[in-house]
Amino acid sequence: MKYFVTAISILLLAAIAWLIFFSGIVLNREQKEMNNTQSTGETIVVMETTLGLVEITLNQTSAPQTSANFEKLVRQGFYNGLTFHRIIPGFVVQGGDPKGDGTGGPGYTIPAEIKLQHKRGAVAAARLGDQVNPTRASSGSQFYIAFQDLPMLDGQYTVFGQVVTGMDVVDQMAAVKTDAADKPLEPVIINKAYIK
Repeated sequence: MKYFVTAISILLLAAIAWLIFFSGIVLNREQKEMNNTQSTGETIVVMETTLGLVEITLNQTSAPQTSANFEKLVRQGFYNGLTFHRIIPGFVVQGGDPKGDGTGGPGYTIPAEIKLQHKRGAVAAARLGDQVNPTRASSGSQFYIAFQDLPMLDGQYTVFGQVVTGMDVVDQMAAVKTDAADKPLEPVIINKAYIK
């Protein structure tokens, strides 16, 4: 009986040691995966528009505050149902205004994080002009997507993302008929925006 109890005790101790060792391996693996995800500094936002899907990678390394704000608004459903209220072929398509006329937003601005260039498909924060906004603070929600490289905007606006899928959908927006104020005659809507 004494040997039986000893054998059971040894087996239980071995099982406990194995569980501790195994859980350490699993935790270590999960920590490494989490670190790898964080080190890329990228979050992908999917926008389901009336013309198709557009996927945007946020650059959390170069524009951490702007990216975090955009992600927060996406998670809150802020962009769902909003329109692209300004389309200028060969230049930009702009959206993210709850009023739909270029004057709206969430009621705050984001400090400028001007580092990245305006390449084709660049996603940047809109803002008020230098006369009333000398610090070049970004709009809290309005953004635009560049139809082509726009070096004349470099150093003036915060670029915080890049279209990685769906640039063909963005190009379709350039063909939408607009009025004299560059507002689409038939709304181009962000039906839903979410994190991939």
